[in-house]
Amino acid sequence: MLTTVFSFLPVFLLIWLMVKKNSMPSDKALPLSALVLYFVMLVVFQNDPNLVHANVVKGLLVAWTPILIIAGAIFLFQTMDNTGRLTIIKQWLNSISNNKIAQLMIVGWAFPFLIEGASGFGTPAAIAAPVLVGLGFNPLRVAILALIMNSVPVSFGAVGTPTWFGFSGVELTEEEMLLIGLKSALIHSFAALLIPLIALNQIIQWKSIIRNIGFIIISILSTVLPYLVVAKYNYEFPSLIGGAIGLVVSVVAAKKQIGLKKNKVFLRGSPEAEKPQVNLVKNIKTGQLLKALFPLWATILVLVITRISQLGIKALLTASAPVINIPLGSLGELSLSASLVLGLDNIFQTDLNWSHSILYVPSVIPFLLVSLLSFLWYKSPAGEIKGVFISTIKQMKKPTLALLGALVFVNLMMMGGKESAVNRIGETLAAATGNSWIFFASFMGALGSFFSGSATISNLTFATIQDSIAASLNLDRTTVLALQSVGGSLGNMVCINNIVAVASVLALENREGNILRKTVFPMIIYAIMAGILAIVIF
Repeated sequence: MLTTVFSFLPVFLLIWLMVKKNSMPSDKALPLSALVLYFVMLVVFQNDPNLVHANVVKGLLVAWTPILIIAGAIFLFQTMDNTGRLTIIKQWLNSISNNKIAQLMIVGWAFPFLIEGASGFGTPAAIAAPVLVGLGFNPLRVAILALIMNSVPVSFGAVGTPTWFGFSGVELTEEEMLLIGLKSALIHSFAALLIPLIALNQIIQWKSIIRNIGFIIISILSTVLPYLVVAKYNYEFPSLIGGAIGLVVSVVAAKKQIGLKKNKVFLRGSPEAEKPQVNLVKNIKTGQLLKALFPLWATILVLVITRISQLGIKALLTASAPVINIPLGSLGELSLSASLVLGLDNIFQTDLNWSHSILYVPSVIPFLLVSLLSFLWYKSPAGEIKGVFISTIKQMKKPTLALLGALVFVNLMMMGGKESAVNRIGETLAAATGNSWIFFASFMGALGSFFSGSATISNLTFATIQDSIAASLNLDRTTVLALQSVGGSLGNMVCINNIVAVASVLALENREGNILRKTVFPMIIYAIMAGILAIVIF
């Protein structure tokens, strides 16, 4: 009983610190919560100190994956901004339509949908948010919108990684995997009819949303319908294909003003309709636009090429067979592969290992690579490149501390297998709900994403628990696992990593608590919808 109470304590402490009236910034709240949890693991759970310290070290190392991804995304957009290409893109978007809803649906919905399908790792919100801010939207509201929007495609993000890898710990047939994917897509598709509207309302007043509902529905359906069709046959490409088709259809519909009411958009907090904008450049040449968009389309192209296993490049970038081994005494054994996969095995002589694929994790490739190629193409002076490096490092100071604390917190919460704090929370929730578990299953998936910052890790962590609960309560396992997948996806709205990432890219210092307060309610609505839809449909 005592360990169960103390399993919840660090979570409640973290949430309270970040959402109280005078909220504590994440770079302080997360390390403090991790420190409290460290003592809980030693004193209350009475874990082996050596194992606790090994988990701390692993957490500090794992944190560098999101840190480097965020740094890469910041560097890419600093590059676009400093070279003036962001200005051209903004002008082009205004030339398609200066209707704010059209811009939000294209850049905030369809475009991130495509990026999520190619990459995942929290990059969609980090890429889309600065473009929206550049178009004149409020940074805090943009951060909230970007997090809410980036939920529907996540089950099939990074070429389906949360599904095919996330459920690898459960013995499933290929037919069951496809069925889980299809059920996830069905729930997401129905929820997508409401969730983007909630996201839009963070920036746009309801009366303007209703007036432009025709375009919004076109943009949503052109994305989720192909997404749903592909999910029937494949669990790797639904988001990638749905996002690509949806982006093209949304741009064409906006260009032709289909379903849009011209210049009748009321922004939140403004009693007056938005004034008509004058396009700074009426006709941007195709070559000029392609050149300005190079950092974006090159990033997506590289991500797709490096994520599709059949092309063979993914295997080259992730080959982990070590070519160099360096013993580090009791700390473990450091290794490096020919593909620059860095590893540390047997941390503190435990069975804990860590690895980081330097060339595969989206930081050096594609962000840094594409940025440097952009500088070359744009013939930027060396001083400009140096300035972008310096500003990126400055912007990363607080997020680095936050993410180091976050991943130590996550590792300590998850240590101990069936006796872990996370498992105790999950089992307590399952026992409290009984046969109503279908309605609550997605909340466990969201809980996993909140802790770990990843739908994939949420699925890896909770899939076996969900499968066990389904068996004990005589529930359909594919439905319960589909709800786990959906929960892991909608948990992206509130996961610490994503909030810190978006806040960092938009330079929103000490606003993480504000963002969390605004995204938690849409997340709860989504989870309730998922439970109702699962009961009604399945």
